[in-house]
Amino acid sequence: MNATAMTWWQVAAAVPLVATAAYQRLGLTRDLVTAAVRAAVQLAAVGAVLLLLFAHAATAGTTGWIAVMLLIAGQVAGGRGRAVPRARILATAAVAAGSLPVLVVLIVFGVLEVRAEVVIPISGMVIATAMQASGLTLVRVAEDVGHHRPAIETRLALGMPATAAFAPHRRSAVRTALLPAVDSTKVVGLVSLPGAMTGLIIAGVDPLTAIRYQIVVMYMLLAAATVAATTSAYLAHHTLFDTTAHRLRTSETAGEARWWVIRGAARR
Repeated sequence: MNATAMTWWQVAAAVPLVATAAYQRLGLTRDLVTAAVRAAVQLAAVGAVLLLLFAHAATAGTTGWIAVMLLIAGQVAGGRGRAVPRARILATAAVAAGSLPVLVVLIVFGVLEVRAEVVIPISGMVIATAMQASGLTLVRVAEDVGHHRPAIETRLALGMPATAAFAPHRRSAVRTALLPAVDSTKVVGLVSLPGAMTGLIIAGVDPLTAIRYQIVVMYMLLAAATVAATTSAYLAHHTLFDTTAHRLRTSETAGEARWWVIRGAARR
């Protein structure tokens, strides 16, 4: 199979696979068709933009594209955790905190060449992983604040500082968010051959060389997810709690702001 020779007619041959999924009468036909059409249109548009970037963009163009990806990822992750106040701002900051240091380290140590065709695809992988971890963390934090409010209130009333009162739920949120990254790292090569390794092998790169690249990719994705999840939990905690008065400040649900003031004893 020569991947470089694939035509649009060959791509169209995959359309019946979507039709088969839509025919299962799961009540998801519209969503499946919409997702398939959007994916094709978005990828075609992005492909055209990337052609221009790869051919003409310098460092400024690459940096601008990464900034756009960060903003979009923050909006998506924040939308998942919108029950947390200012979730989109928090998520954007968390995704950036998880992604940018990883990319800087890879570039500084020469793992990545400073070329648009190298930096942009790797940045997309890292940012997407950080986005997922951040979104899952915010969702879990919001759920725990809603479901475990009595337990949190009790700890505050007994004189616990806000940090300690929420610590079990913060750790639980981070652990839950990291499960996909941890599981995929455990089974890489055994259950799945990830995209980076598969792409390199299809392109004719020696499998052992492809494996070295994939190890770096898996480690950087795990690092990005961990930092993004931890940062999301930390920022959400400081948004939800008044850490000076040691009280739970706010929750936003069902699209409307609702202020909860839980009388907790300030740490003396």
